Amino acid sequence: MSFALEDHAELTDELDDEQRAILEQCWPDAIRVLSPRGLDNWLKGAVALAHMGRGDHIVRTWIEVVPILARDLGEDVIPDLAQACLGFASRTSGAVIERVIATAPVASRRLSDPDLFRTYLQFLNQLLAQAPRGLRPMLEHLEELLDVLTLGGLRRWANWGAQAHRTNFEEMTRYFSLESAESQAILQNERKGTLFVDIHRRIGMYLRALWGRDFLMRPTAGDFETREGAKPYIAEFFLHLPDAYDDWNGEPGLDLYRAAAAHAAAHVALTTAAIPGDELNALQQQCVGLIEDARIEALSIAQFPRLRDLWRKFHAPAADGTMGAQFDRIALGLLDPDAQIDDPVVDWARAEFAKADLSDAAMSRELGLHLAHQLRNRPFSAYRDVQGAPYRDDNRYIWEFEEIDWEKGFAPAPEQVRKYVTVSEMVNEVEVETAGDDAQEIWVAEHELFDDDGLSFNEKERKEPTSPPVPYDEFDYKIQMHRPSWATVLEKRPKLGDPTEIDAILTENRKLTQRMRHLLDAMQPQGVQRIRKLEDGDEIDINAALQAMVDIRMGQQPDPRIMMRSVRKVRDIAVMTLLDLSESTNDQVAGQDQTVLDLTKAATVLLAEAIAKVGDAFALHGFCSDGRHNVFYQRYKDFDQRWDEMPKARLAGMQGQLSTRMGAAIRHAGHHLGQVQAAKKLMLVITDGAPADIDERDPQYLRQDARAAVLEVEKHGVIPFCLTLDPRADQYVAQIFGQRNFFILDNVERLPERLPQLYTGLTR
Repeated sequence: MSFALEDHAELTDELDDEQRAILEQCWPDAIRVLSPRGLDNWLKGAVALAHMGRGDHIVRTWIEVVPILARDLGEDVIPDLAQACLGFASRTSGAVIERVIATAPVASRRLSDPDLFRTYLQFLNQLLAQAPRGLRPMLEHLEELLDVLTLGGLRRWANWGAQAHRTNFEEMTRYFSLESAESQAILQNERKGTLFVDIHRRIGMYLRALWGRDFLMRPTAGDFETREGAKPYIAEFFLHLPDAYDDWNGEPGLDLYRAAAAHAAAHVALTTAAIPGDELNALQQQCVGLIEDARIEALSIAQFPRLRDLWRKFHAPAADGTMGAQFDRIALGLLDPDAQIDDPVVDWARAEFAKADLSDAAMSRELGLHLAHQLRNRPFSAYRDVQGAPYRDDNRYIWEFEEIDWEKGFAPAPEQVRKYVTVSEMVNEVEVETAGDDAQEIWVAEHELFDDDGLSFNEKERKEPTSPPVPYDEFDYKIQMHRPSWATVLEKRPKLGDPTEIDAILTENRKLTQRMRHLLDAMQPQGVQRIRKLEDGDEIDINAALQAMVDIRMGQQPDPRIMMRSVRKVRDIAVMTLLDLSESTNDQVAGQDQTVLDLTKAATVLLAEAIAKVGDAFALHGFCSDGRHNVFYQRYKDFDQRWDEMPKARLAGMQGQLSTRMGAAIRHAGHHLGQVQAAKKLMLVITDGAPADIDERDPQYLRQDARAAVLEVEKHGVIPFCLTLDPRADQYVAQIFGQRNFFILDNVERLPERLPQLYTGLTR
């Protein structure tokens, strides 16, 4: 698929002159945000809307709006919008369809999620069936509505108007135009004080300021058919908060968000052990959860005293005798020792809580069971009698101990000390054979220790040299922040193979190298070259001057270009080839006996031969990963090493294993490129699939992090380029590397041939 507009003539020829003119204006912006597949969907959508016959204004709006929509939500929503508009054609006018397209960016900015946008299109389809006359006036006020309503609130507001004015079309129009009093009343009833989409970044910075770390947050989807949103909860270390909060008893919704986020974050930061709950009944679980909430809040207030003021204003216990009101009085009494509460149970709970060791989570279970014993004879409903503080979560987090390795997940491990010593100190020290990865002190020799036969002890014992772990930040697109020191890169010594395998590759591809010889010869620096026939140069070209004098004597017009200049032709390029060595490279190529790794190895060898012949500085590195703390990085050849037997032996031992955490590897490769002095720095990433790892299920997370890593290395003058062997890479590679910085090789068998050719084109 081409990025040139002229190559899409079979589609654009079906548009009129005005539509093609708008298309030419929007084309430069579109190719920056759309992949070839996205461009094809964009143009096919325009042609389909043109054939619909509802006016050319729909097509013009489509051409202008779709690139903006794709930039906000991704290009996968383009077919959904086109299909929805085509479905509307038989039931409404072209003007309404045009408004649906024109307001799509408004909906995308406020919803900020592709799935929610698709749900919004379904809502429009349902409203068109119930109240077709109300759709257009609602779209005219869509931005005003979404500024104060969630998608659930918008749906309930629209459904009320559609049902109330089903046969009164005039009143229906006034309702959806926000002109009637009842429309404003229902809007006021459904509006939310604060929307999560507006404040989630501020809440994230607030939590980082408190705890010095990032917390993952997501809005809940509870507020759709009912006005009440889902109660805050914690699952898989994500803080799930309602997508909107009303003001509560005069307290602003922003403060309620702060209180809920601070309470949930305190659970994650301070809960260091699970509370056994298999044998507890509902009342006991409520009481234990009540004490655990008080415990983590007391520990938080000890560090940040003003949190008490934040949480205190959301406690307003009722004066009745229900068990829920009793829980509220106990919660307030434990949070605020100065609160005047006339209740013997509260007095008992305060006295016992003051004597307990708050650093031990087991006290919550013990004290909670005693509290449940005191309240055992009172009427209790597990569904009705719950805490009334709106900011507190449902405490499912403290009972989900089966899925959490608490000791590894939260208990701080003793910090290892890495001590660099001389060879003499290393030899004289007695080795501790029982020491493992949890050793408190690691000794590292400043230089590798060799035996008398010239082999290092690491090679003899087949142990990897201990390299210092390198932490890197990782970008989380959900919170739009970098997680500090989230991924760890570990450099490992490549295993040695048989260098004759590399020589066999060169012999097998001798014809290919001979065909490329003239390209490589043309790329070699030619030293000082003389550029002749210049009007302005550094010295006179004697031959041209004599010819000019002859022309003058013969009465002819002389050639004024009698000067020449000496120019020194040099190449100042550093090339980093970064190889994806994940487990998928062991797959066999369809119809071939070779694996993807075999072809990658052959292509890398031919590329190294080509670069070595040209004389550019180059490095060959590879990576794989086993979770965020084990991004393994191997250096087969560095910039200051010669292309000789050692790099060839390392390439011969190349293996494919584990996963592909691309962002951390790109950052580490950029660090090595940063140590090289060169006018042009190229990072060539060769991969066979999208970024993925065992500890991350969201496919967009590692793709967005890889995109952030690409932008980071670009700021330091590095030109990243991706050669991908995945035929389905259109869905993600442009998102990571940009529209012009990738090449998809559909025919994997041609990799050894195309890779050197690609290098010559990039460094020409």
